[in-house]
Amino acid sequence: MKNTWIFGYGSLVWRPDFPFIEARKARIFGWKRRFWQGSTDHRGIPGAPGRVVTLVKDSDAVCWGTAYLVDAKDRDDVLIKLNYREKDGYSIHNVSVSFPCSEECSEPGLIYIANPGNPQWLGEAPLAEIAAQVRACAGPSGENREYVVNLASSLRRMGASDPHVFEIARLLGCTPAER
Repeated sequence: MKNTWIFGYGSLVWRPDFPFIEARKARIFGWKRRFWQGSTDHRGIPGAPGRVVTLVKDSDAVCWGTAYLVDAKDRDDVLIKLNYREKDGYSIHNVSVSFPCSEECSEPGLIYIANPGNPQWLGEAPLAEIAAQVRACAGPSGENREYVVNLASSLRRMGASDPHVFEIARLLGCTPAER
């Protein structure tokens, strides 16, 4: 078994609660981030789901995030932990993770994506409606608003653009310091 890259595009960007050898700014092509997945186990509760991100296919899109290199000896334990953390509708997929460097370089990696049809899928909604739902929800991992603010802040720090995330953060009234 060899070391494995795991690509994070949601809470894994700022809260990777697992051991890793290295973390790098990274991107994947052909996917865009959307607040279309419900969360009743982290950022909401049953009957009042929060909204968290998943990825949807878009051939022109680039999704920035953080890639974590997991040591081969830790891989199985990390995947058990992530399978539990991402249990509410997410499944694991193979992906090509690209790293900004002098020449384009990429590595195979793993990613968790929630697809339509899973029990927590909320789907598309007007951004103002998504922001209102986020504003109203909280769960065992904290306020849903905090999730959006942390994601937007992390993306801004890495110099990544994500109009969907940034507009929802703006609708939530994030101050410039939170953006």
